[in-house]
Amino acid sequence: MPGTVVVTDSTASLPDEVVAERGIVVVPLQVVIGATVYDEGPGGVTPDMVAEALKAFRPVSTSRPSPAVMLEVYEKAAAAGAGSILSIHLSGEMSGTCESAQLAAREAPVPVTVVDSRQVGYATGYAALTAAEVIAAGGADEEAADAARQRAEASTSLFYVDTLEYLRRGGRIGAAAALLGGALAVKPLLCIADGSVATLERVRTSARALSRLEDLVIEAAGDRPVDVAVSHLANPVRAGELADRLRDRLSSNLEGRDVWCGELGAVLGAHVGPGMVAACVSPRPAG
Repeated sequence: MPGTVVVTDSTASLPDEVVAERGIVVVPLQVVIGATVYDEGPGGVTPDMVAEALKAFRPVSTSRPSPAVMLEVYEKAAAAGAGSILSIHLSGEMSGTCESAQLAAREAPVPVTVVDSRQVGYATGYAALTAAEVIAAGGADEEAADAARQRAEASTSLFYVDTLEYLRRGGRIGAAAALLGGALAVKPLLCIADGSVATLERVRTSARALSRLEDLVIEAAGDRPVDVAVSHLANPVRAGELADRLRDRLSSNLEGRDVWCGELGAVLGAHVGPGMVAACVSPRPAG
């Protein structure tokens, strides 16, 4: 284990092989379906379970890792040889995970730097990857933390949802609340702004919304080298089609890298509902 260990949470959506390769520690959030509590991740709750529960109107909620759980993670990393820890998590505006990390950091046996990515999903994951790359190159902890913050701030998170109802139920509607009322039938395009869900555009049909989502990804990429990821909940065909089109249209930006495409994690899926398609555009760090 390296001198500094990067910790993130399961909402970062990093592929298992990438986590293993970079030595990143992933802390699971939890999903509560009915009266049963599940960890997010291998062997725990699946996106399909969440989608089916939402469709059946079963109670679904999510829970942050407790400070005690975070402290256990930090203590385990320290016992394995870590001299310090960078803990990079989803937006504190949308989850108490960062707060748990900060509380645990006070009791940790090694220095812990907590970074609020003010993002969700792959944008948080790319921030954690950037921190791991800086550390691997010999950078100091604060340099890696700054790089993670900059990567997250530069990233664009866009998503289409079939309905705002699930975001409303979970209290994560944020600045998109203006669409509520008689507008639940609108097919909204949403984004993450200032750490919260915000309305980007209102579109009347799902086909137009997904076409517009594609164009917005292209605009966000510009002429820069970027990483791109597509995620979905119970909408694999449309997500796959979007990823294929983005591979073609952004081939020069991707410089041989693939567009990641997969099902959204269960925790984030619990808040957006079945049918969601999201895209993250993350400019590559200079150098």
